[in-house]
Amino acid sequence: MSPRLRDEPTPPGSLYLRQHLDNPVAWWAWGDDALAEARRLDRPVFLSVGYAACHWCHVMAHESFEDSEVAGVLNEHFVPIKVDREERPDVDALYMAAVQLSSGHGGWPMSVFALPDGRPFLAGTYYPPRDRGGLVGFPRLLAAVAQAWREQRPLVEAQALELADALEREVRLTDHLSPVVAPIDLAGVRRRLRDALVERADADGGFGSAPRFPRPSYLRALFEFDDGPARAALARALEAMARRGLYDHLDGGFARYSVDAHWHVPHFEKMLPDQALLARCYLEAARVAGRPEWRRVGLGTLDFVERALRTPEGYAAALDADAGAREGGHVTWTPAEVRDALVAEPDTVVAAALARWTITAAGDLDGRSVPRLGEGEPFATPTDLERAARLLGDARRRRPQPARDAKVVLEWNAYLVQALLAAGSEPYLTRALELLDGLATTHHGEDRWWRTSHRGVAATAGDLAALTDAHVDAFVATGDDRWRERARAIADALLERHWEGPRPTAVAPDVGAGVVTPDRETLDLSIRPKDVLDGATPSAHALATRALARLALIDADPDRLAVAQRLVALAGALFEHPLAVPDVIEAAGFALEGVEVAVPGAAGPLARHLRSRVVPRTVVITGEGASPLLTGRTAGRAYVCRAGVCAAPVDNPAALDAALAEALAWR
Repeated sequence: MSPRLRDEPTPPGSLYLRQHLDNPVAWWAWGDDALAEARRLDRPVFLSVGYAACHWCHVMAHESFEDSEVAGVLNEHFVPIKVDREERPDVDALYMAAVQLSSGHGGWPMSVFALPDGRPFLAGTYYPPRDRGGLVGFPRLLAAVAQAWREQRPLVEAQALELADALEREVRLTDHLSPVVAPIDLAGVRRRLRDALVERADADGGFGSAPRFPRPSYLRALFEFDDGPARAALARALEAMARRGLYDHLDGGFARYSVDAHWHVPHFEKMLPDQALLARCYLEAARVAGRPEWRRVGLGTLDFVERALRTPEGYAAALDADAGAREGGHVTWTPAEVRDALVAEPDTVVAAALARWTITAAGDLDGRSVPRLGEGEPFATPTDLERAARLLGDARRRRPQPARDAKVVLEWNAYLVQALLAAGSEPYLTRALELLDGLATTHHGEDRWWRTSHRGVAATAGDLAALTDAHVDAFVATGDDRWRERARAIADALLERHWEGPRPTAVAPDVGAGVVTPDRETLDLSIRPKDVLDGATPSAHALATRALARLALIDADPDRLAVAQRLVALAGALFEHPLAVPDVIEAAGFALEGVEVAVPGAAGPLARHLRSRVVPRTVVITGEGASPLLTGRTAGRAYVCRAGVCAAPVDNPAALDAALAEALAWR
């Protein structure tokens, strides 16, 4: 297949790349061929990284890449390369670090200038078509870089060398930390994380200034603390995100983030990982706090995903923010539009609908309102407004709809499996297991796993770790050994293709340098990143730690547990900054303090009791399978074990709760 995107015989899997095929820039796909072309022509690389649901990516494309003069400069003086960050998160991670080191902030579109070997020397984000608001215009920047390449090459190369040294430390952070040898006080680390979150939490349910991104891992870190401040911070955040404009009250699901501090006006793209992680968070929080309305939010999000993102190969990556050439055009309303949609309804119903969803003449965005629940409105639509909600939904569907990026990302679909399993009921359980079976067909072939279903990019460490963990969840939910066996095979692939250095064992635990994001055969990066800091999604380091530890617990496998514990040691120095690694901290709990609960035999009241709760750092082994933890034990009783030591078996939920509390020492 030709490296020129427009010359590919079939469209690439990425909507983002397809969106750029017709503009006059002669884009190359990322890879060795593009870098070889830069070396042959002795030109710098211009790298543009973005994703299909990125509003400002579209803006820069329209303003600059569709301009024939700008495209002519790019084609004549550079080798332009276009990358979908969702297909190549390793490329994105490397060059985003360069952007942050160069400018102090990051974002997309990412615009990077690099030597022909891929080392960056200048990096930024969006550039306007002319100087504006303190930003240099893109044409002027291109001219300056081209001139520097011709006339000041030694300075350009020196800048690349200087940036490369800093970049290596940034994207391989754990290589520059001393592994923690002394025992880690994880309970103290969790309390510091709780205290930091409570201190940062504000009355609007956020943990920082606008723009505000949902952080499910922050909320899940508060689950096990039942003190007043922690529970209040948790409730404020969950209520605000679900009641205000971040949540789509007519169609379900969450927007990517809020541009304001009140969660009123979102950036309207809807991305699969956000839906999966937030749905799971709301479903688990509902059990923790006894709040059925939060369960409604979680299920509504999963139902939105089924309607809007289902494809024959799994679930699509995202819906765009724009529709009908207007940001949020499919979501926002004016009072007149509501009245038109409800023209046959009584005036009292129209007034109640405007009040319930806060549709006002002033609006929130360019004179249009983002639906959010009015003060005192219940989550469930009142009976007298159900018809109005259907009519508004019908009117919305007649509007221009956002584009859908139909690529099916393995890691994000694994998150969705976990969210579906967290629902704990049909039809979500069936959907989860069918999705896991489907991914084994669509994303596996040629003796390897692939990140997307079109199989152009090898699976990352995050893909395989998330998929392993989803299979562990399937085993915990069903007791069916086939999920445990598949989890072991995928975990073996993770370690075979992504582990760096010797493999730790229970006998030699202090070896190995951790997981590298790209597959071992992916060699087109000047530096191979390691993903350890958690963000909107868990880092690959956190995912691998959690998956390997939980699999080790259900298998009673000390060697696999040693690998997870080595990952904890490599990242342990970061626990002094808990807000940066909440998912790593949660995963460390399984690796260092994990508890197994074995309930042999057919699912009974004890198994159902366990599955109705959210118990931290615990795996549940049920059924009649081959796990060593079931061997020789009495059906219908529960065995609570930690570090190879088991309490006396119990036969009722109250005794089981007491044994768990003692094993976890979590109060």
